[in-house]
Amino acid sequence: MTTTNFGVTCESVEQTTAFSTSPPSALQRFGLIERPSLDYTPEVAEATAPIYEKVKHIIPAIEWPALAPTIHAINRLKKERNAVILAHNYMTPDIFHGVADIVGDSLQLAIEATHTDADVIVQCGVHFMAETSNILSPDKTVLIPDMKAGCSLAESITGADVRALRERNPGVPIITYVNTSADVKAECDICCTSSNALQVVESFGTDKVFLIPDKYLAANVGNKTDVEVLVSDGACEVHERFTAQELRDYRKIDPEVKIIAHPECPPEVVAEADFAGSTAHMIDWVKTKQPEKVMMITECSMADNVASETPGVDFIRPCNLCPHMKRITLGKILDSLVEMREEVVVDPSIAEKARIAVERMINLKS
Repeated sequence: MTTTNFGVTCESVEQTTAFSTSPPSALQRFGLIERPSLDYTPEVAEATAPIYEKVKHIIPAIEWPALAPTIHAINRLKKERNAVILAHNYMTPDIFHGVADIVGDSLQLAIEATHTDADVIVQCGVHFMAETSNILSPDKTVLIPDMKAGCSLAESITGADVRALRERNPGVPIITYVNTSADVKAECDICCTSSNALQVVESFGTDKVFLIPDKYLAANVGNKTDVEVLVSDGACEVHERFTAQELRDYRKIDPEVKIIAHPECPPEVVAEADFAGSTAHMIDWVKTKQPEKVMMITECSMADNVASETPGVDFIRPCNLCPHMKRITLGKILDSLVEMREEVVVDPSIAEKARIAVERMINLKS
């Protein structure tokens, strides 16, 4: 395999905000809502009781009175704003089970949001996910509770890097993982997810392709195809920290545990796992197989969320948290709905080209 190193270019929050608020801001368009009371009243306790029933073995009872008022307020305000809350599988259980309307992986969330009649999307995930929602739903207002919720993988490559790559390798198709900025998507031929990366790679019928920017996803796909998969040097800071030795050590402690891994992990980690797949496939595997004990080699909040839905499974948690996902909190979601911030708007000229790459993938026949 060929490895190409790219620099990191991070657009400042000030630059993004300045661009996105040049027209009337979301707050100007929708108006300010009075901040609700966050007292834990009998009414709040009754309204949130069904939610706590889902998470009671994940969230201690002593913590619920502190969380419930914000959850109740968010669920009331999202109706007033005609907003839909999208929560990635890596959100904490209070968000995932407490306030989310749609849950799933990044692309699944963006696609599902297009089918709603909501005026507002609140993206509980990282910045590139909010961009993708804006690309696919340009008529909706897209908010992210924290503009600084970035992604080490998305920030490992820029659109300029892709243009330079294409100049050096004319005629070689360039596939981008959806975990990239709109600028990068706009410069690539097609997008892929961890679920369909192999299908996309082989769809070109060529002897080699670039799959950027995750070097481990590319390597894992390359191990399954005769197509030469050329890579860049990006990686997810959560998944790259797992090691094969770590998994072998866990098996020595408990030989009965089933280990399932995300393909953003290094190939030697994937080789040690009983199953490897996207977050959606990992969740389906646990629900279908119902193993006695399972270890999910991915961001550890996902294990908490799946555990709430599979009480008969014992989850062993090798916990690697995503610091970017954890910037999204209940308090910031409430602020988003009250103050209509932070709005994410992709330059229409970039969005148009990026939409082509995303839709090519969506329309790819199985």
